[in-house]
Amino acid sequence: MRSPESARIRTIIMGAAGRDFHNFNVCFRYNDRFNVVAFTASQIPGIEKRVYPAELAGPLYRNGIPIHSEDELAQLIAKLDARQVILAYSDLSCLDVMRKASIALASGADFVLQGPRSTMLRAKVPVVSVCAVRTGAGKSTVARKVSDILRKFNRKVVVVRHPMPYGDLRAQEIQRFAAYQDLDRQNCTIEEREEYEPHIDRGNVVFAGVDYGKILSAAEKESDVIVWDGGNNDMPFYTPDLHIVVADPLRPGHEVGYYPGEANVRMADVIVLNKVDSASPSAVEAVRKNVEQLNPQAIIVETASSVVVDDPSLVKDRRVLVVEDGPTVTHGDMAYGAGMMAARKLGARELVDPRPFAVGSIKETFEKYRQLESVLPAMGYGDRQIKELEQTIARVDCDVVVVATPIDIRRIIRLNKPAVRVSYEIEERSKPTLEEILRDRFKQWPS
Repeated sequence: MRSPESARIRTIIMGAAGRDFHNFNVCFRYNDRFNVVAFTASQIPGIEKRVYPAELAGPLYRNGIPIHSEDELAQLIAKLDARQVILAYSDLSCLDVMRKASIALASGADFVLQGPRSTMLRAKVPVVSVCAVRTGAGKSTVARKVSDILRKFNRKVVVVRHPMPYGDLRAQEIQRFAAYQDLDRQNCTIEEREEYEPHIDRGNVVFAGVDYGKILSAAEKESDVIVWDGGNNDMPFYTPDLHIVVADPLRPGHEVGYYPGEANVRMADVIVLNKVDSASPSAVEAVRKNVEQLNPQAIIVETASSVVVDDPSLVKDRRVLVVEDGPTVTHGDMAYGAGMMAARKLGARELVDPRPFAVGSIKETFEKYRQLESVLPAMGYGDRQIKELEQTIARVDCDVVVVATPIDIRRIIRLNKPAVRVSYEIEERSKPTLEEILRDRFKQWPS
């Protein structure tokens, strides 16, 4: 018997165009005990003022569900008479989580966090998940390493990436990427390309999108094993058979101070202490102690981030503009990344401050993320922002551009000055190795 409209619990889901949609699809889409009256959106420019479409929302939501700015949360609770607010996005300090809870509680609503038992889907094939304690910890390099190992075991690997549906949600219900042409056809943003292209270069098929139940069904048909390549510091959407979590000693303490990164640490089978070559020994030891205290059963693997520059001679004694991975140096709270470290190591004469040259949304990004001074985040969440990134780089008075994004942005934007590319992969520094751990966990796989 269907619950009457008046009896349904009026719910707002707070998100960032990712887990919010997944949690809705899994827990609320066909559940007539609840009435999701709105989503709120944060972190990603321009993702509010949309509608979660009726075609994806199901028969209980014939007009779809409106998406508002998170800034309107208190007013929405009052206007829509919402009785509960569900937080469904990641990479938030624990203080920020409680501040959002306080807004909801002060407005009269319950504040809810949903856990793995409610939201994870079970696959028919083994799942190896790679997640992190923070954005920019090096999760993607570990996911690529894991996929290489599994392919070495002669297994058909499909990568399922945490969602980034910033365009037409109807067209992005299920996305499959096997070639660069797929990225072009689906109008992928710079952030999406940064995650998908390195896997495509390895011959991996990548799935992403909005409906991770349907995505799972499609991925199972093509795979012997699924690699869940997580986003931010979120938990996986699929129940993992092996859960790998990457910690970052360049930000010691964040493994216990950010949501849901600490949950990932506590759930982990393997914890990768990355960047041990660039962090101080005391910071590495501090993170090790924290994760051992949270999860003494986890296997710890130490790795370094090996940085390669395609033409180092262009950097020495030059005035350089460093372009870093956007999410890492924005909501990841890093002031710099691999690009600045490479530029300093190679003897750049000056790191040119890009802020005076920024235009449009790039200028707004600097105003929002005050930790940025000497690097330019590669923001590109749409055609307009990509154009503004191109214009900003063109305006900067420098000798050379150091491109430290996971993809070569020169394929997407035109640069009016010489450029070098910085790339990075992990290098294991301890035993057991990831290959030994995977072989031991899945003994039926040939070695």
